[in-house]
Amino acid sequence: MTEIQQLAQFVEQASLEQMSPEALEQLKIRVLDTLGVAIGALDGEPTVAIRGLLTDLQAGGLGTATMIGGGKTSPERAAFYNSALSRYLDFMDSYLAKGETNHPSDNLGAVLAAAESADASGADFLTALAVAYQIHTRLSDVAPVRDRGFDHTTQGAFAAGAAAAKALGLDAGQIANAAAMTGTANVALRVTRTGNLSHWKGLAYPHVAKEGTFYAMLAARGITGPEEVFEGNKGFKESVAGDFGIDWSAEDLESVRHTIIKKYNAEIHSQSALEAALKLRGSVGFDINRIREIRLKTFDVAHKIIGGGEEGDKRTVRTKEEADHSLPWMLAVALIDGELNPAQYAPERIVAADVQQLMSKVVITPDEELSRRFPAEMSADLTIVLDDGTAFHTAESAYAGFHTQPLDWAGARAKFDALTAPFADAELRDRIAGIVHTLESRDSVRELTAVLAEVSPTRNHERNQ
Repeated sequence: MTEIQQLAQFVEQASLEQMSPEALEQLKIRVLDTLGVAIGALDGEPTVAIRGLLTDLQAGGLGTATMIGGGKTSPERAAFYNSALSRYLDFMDSYLAKGETNHPSDNLGAVLAAAESADASGADFLTALAVAYQIHTRLSDVAPVRDRGFDHTTQGAFAAGAAAAKALGLDAGQIANAAAMTGTANVALRVTRTGNLSHWKGLAYPHVAKEGTFYAMLAARGITGPEEVFEGNKGFKESVAGDFGIDWSAEDLESVRHTIIKKYNAEIHSQSALEAALKLRGSVGFDINRIREIRLKTFDVAHKIIGGGEEGDKRTVRTKEEADHSLPWMLAVALIDGELNPAQYAPERIVAADVQQLMSKVVITPDEELSRRFPAEMSADLTIVLDDGTAFHTAESAYAGFHTQPLDWAGARAKFDALTAPFADAELRDRIAGIVHTLESRDSVRELTAVLAEVSPTRNHERNQ
């Protein structure tokens, strides 16, 4: 039996009964969190453009999968659109491995579209999503590819293909083919997240979600993929990741408990630094107008990706994509505004003089000891010095939503309501959350997609009243 066939056997045999009550609750929290982030992005510039394209492409046709905010299209296109929504704000969950960081909720769009098209139950949907979390996180543990120049969507392709196939109710052979095709065809370059960032930063995984859904549908029609995709000649190990091993027969569905949810609308490695910044902002004697220098010591991954390290200078910030991956900018705007939420990414706020000027006073250095503690801790050591030499200092290693301080349902609901209020009134928000919290007992996931179709695709500020 090849390695992809072993993975497929694990996927086929996966059942919601294998999950602990704690893991199941955390999975539903992540469904709610991801849907909230997605709804909050309905009026984002690229997501509006994508909706327009899909509406034009679908004109005169009959779709089988729902787009959040209304409308139907084909499953793979719905997977792309809904994943683009959940990814655009950069407010989704994350998983931290020593050599890789990914966002397992990126798979929800693929799983939801496939499950709806198959009229799968809520339990079937949750099981397929749990499978995606397990595959995505475990491959990131043992087969990181970032330092080899490849994007984290590369491991995710195996998760998207396998989970979409699981949601469609395919057998082990078909699951293996879907995962193999998706993993083979979606080896992506890390340049997506280096230098000056483009819209593709937020659309790279939606592309994988689309492909995983499509390849699962191909597998259902008998199309086959490379059966030695991992270990074969010029396969994934030899060409991309290097050697690794996973005993899929020993895997469970608990990895969701080790993923983390963002407290701030910012790249994941910034969360503790932002926690520290907002703590100091409330200090007695602190004066934002008198800051001389902001000194942050952090772990090496944060410095490399968002702190001005090997993935490029982070002081040229003109767009949302650049802003939410610039630790200097995020620290500056959080200190000035006292928060970092979607409103801070308004185009005029991104380039505002006060933020741009304060950003220039940020100095970020990697620290060997803090790097050693990562990913068990996400450490940040922050000192802010005023013009008279007065120094404010604090250190943070976690935050509410980190795996050592897991978010509960009430916390998830508060974030969901804050993000979705402009697009859904209180009654609709209650219905969505109620369905999500009881998904394992729902006969059809279409109960969920039906209420997601009722969300307004445009912002209506009156809904906040």
